[in-house]
Amino acid sequence: MKLPANLIQKLDDRKQNNSLRQLPGFNNRVDFSSNDYIGFSRSETIFKLAHHYLVENEMIQNGATGSRLISGNHSLYQIAEKFIAQFHDVESALIFNSGYDANVGFFSAVPQRNDVILYDELSHASIRDGIIMSNAKSYKFNHNDFEDLERLIQKFPDTNIYIVTETVFSMDGDSPNLEELVELSEKYKCYLIVDEAHTLGVFGEKGEGLIQYLNLHNRIFARIMTFGKGLGCHGSVILGSTELKEYLINFARSFIYTTGLSPHSVATILVAYQQLEIEKAIIEKLRQNIVVFNQQKNLLGLKPMFVRSKSAIQSAIVPGNENVKRLAQQLQDKGFDIKAILSPTVPEGQERLRFCIHSYNSEEEINQVLELLGNFVF
Repeated sequence: MKLPANLIQKLDDRKQNNSLRQLPGFNNRVDFSSNDYIGFSRSETIFKLAHHYLVENEMIQNGATGSRLISGNHSLYQIAEKFIAQFHDVESALIFNSGYDANVGFFSAVPQRNDVILYDELSHASIRDGIIMSNAKSYKFNHNDFEDLERLIQKFPDTNIYIVTETVFSMDGDSPNLEELVELSEKYKCYLIVDEAHTLGVFGEKGEGLIQYLNLHNRIFARIMTFGKGLGCHGSVILGSTELKEYLINFARSFIYTTGLSPHSVATILVAYQQLEIEKAIIEKLRQNIVVFNQQKNLLGLKPMFVRSKSAIQSAIVPGNENVKRLAQQLQDKGFDIKAILSPTVPEGQERLRFCIHSYNSEEEINQVLELLGNFVF
């Protein structure tokens, strides 16, 4: 059967606006687009150690066989969650199948009717989708604007208020003033939830994330870590109290009604976390590359194009879908994998080139891609 006419029209609208999404093919360009910040997804060591762990422990099983509440709660889950909780200095850890599942599960289940959720206007789609599924009322505050946030908080006295933000925002690569936000949440006795998808493996002595690096982790209601980026594998975890873990097991539908991760997936998570404690030189190399990128863009006069960021995500604003796609193609033709981020993913006029920096990028590659950008722009 053909697609309904109204859906075809929506696709046609995307094509007319130069915003149609398409799956990219494989390429061997220099990687400035993936979220594999410290190269763990391509680590032969992690691959072999995960396989060896399964064989050594006689876990020759391809799938979980069911949800974790039925038959899928294999022993590796308990081992991995205990290790992760200790790594992040928190009472409990609960693994979810993805960062999307974790955010949807948390926000659809925890805030209740008559509660209020206050979220940064640039929060990830998975957070906003979870909020839509919640029975709580929700209001957005201006990006990283805590005066606006406090104004909203004061409207709801004697109410359970959940505040949500991210330690590094996925499109801008910037961070809020987390110390100020924690103090504000404590002042009004709010529950603070922080998505750390883009800081695991990037910030901290052993890549433990920005909240822990700043020693704020004991003052946070919940942290959400995603493994598909800095950890180079798949899945996510919600960190919090033992009571929160018990509550999520009972009420988070994206946890309850899905088949668990395979033993191989959980073994990879466990081994990747173990490697974080060992591979400190790789994390330091990533930090050095971020410094080099920022220094070089300043030297080349490109700083005005970029959103201010000290993270592995660096975004150059190029307004207009057609303009940013053309510039991305020019860089790709020169051998660099740079992706254009189009509206409606970002607001119209905020289209951008998104550079992801990695530990395995060389200084020469960083210099070359920024010089090319300067040549094409100027």
